[in-house]
This record gives sequence, structure tokens and C-alpha cells, in this order.
Amino acid sequence: MKAVHKRNVTILALIVFLAVLAIEHKVKSEPKAVAVLQQTAEPETGASAGLKAPPFTVQEGDKQYGVDGAREKPVILNFWASWCDPCRQEAPELNKLAMKYSKVLDVYGINVTSQDYKPNAERFVKKYMLTFPVMYDLKGQIFDKYNGAVFPTNVLIDKNGVISEIILGVLSAEELEKKIIALTGS
Repeated sequence: MKAVHKRNVTILALIVFLAVLAIEHKVKSEPKAVAVLQQTAEPETGASAGLKAPPFTVQEGDKQYGVDGAREKPVILNFWASWCDPCRQEAPELNKLAMKYSKVLDVYGINVTSQDYKPNAERFVKKYMLTFPVMYDLKGQIFDKYNGAVFPTNVLIDKNGVISEIILGVLSAEELEKKIIALTGS
């Protein structure tokens, strides 16, 4: 009987040992599982690089434009006003870049009409022959969502709907093109 008892105790000890190993392995692997979940979780929404771009939609004529999560192409939101000298300086170059990269990038001009006069903004669009869609933020609600403070403000948003950069003020055409290339992978 002693041999049977020893064998049972040995088997029981082996089962306890294996159970302890399994529990220890599970505990050690859980932080990794949490980290993976955190990496795949959608970023929170906000007006800063690395955050999901605040959503909006605008109806202009028969077309609807907006930002709300993943999209086919990255987008640049260009907030401007007709009285803004840097906006006037930037408009021709932004227009050229919008045409050059139209297959891989959307550019949305957003006139902050709450701080402008719509007829002047419409003249601005005609004067600079803007080829990209232009929206009129009549109440400044979109500009407010993006914590707008200066003109021009360019918000670069990737295909996943995440802000990659917010540019305050005007950049040279070369600097802006470098940022477009980085954003689009072109």
C-alpha cells in the first residue's frame, strides 16, 4: 500500500506543479494582452496630433464633404480667411499641390466665415482659381472643433482619420510638399 500511496502523492504533486506553472504563465502573458488591446484600440478624438480628427460634415451645393474616421485618401483641412495675407500667399501654392497630388490626397478649403465676409471669401476663391472643394464655416463650429487660433491653419489627417500634424501659419511650398509626401507615402 505504501507504493500506491507514494505514487498518488507524486502524481498529485506533479498536477499541483503543472497548475502553478500554467497560472504563472497566464499572469506573465496578461500584460502583453492588455498592451495589444491598447495598441489596437481606436485613439480618442481631439484636435492634436495622434488623436482621431473631430468629425464634421458640410453640404456645399449637391456635394457633401467631411471627416469622420477612416477614408480612401489622407486629407488636408486648410482653414483660411479672405483678409489674411499669409492665406493669400499660400493659396496659389496650395492649389498647385492639391492638383499635383489629387489622386492620393484630398484638400478641403474651409473659409472661417464667422470671422470673414462670405462675398469676399467667394471672390478669393475665384481670384486664386481654387480647384479643391471650399466650404464655408458660417458659425465657426468646425474651426472651434479644431481649436483654431490663427490663419492659415492646416490640419493633416491620415487615411485612418488620425491627425498627423497641425500647422499654424504659412509654410513654404517645398516644406508643405515634404509634409504631403510623408502623409501620402508618395
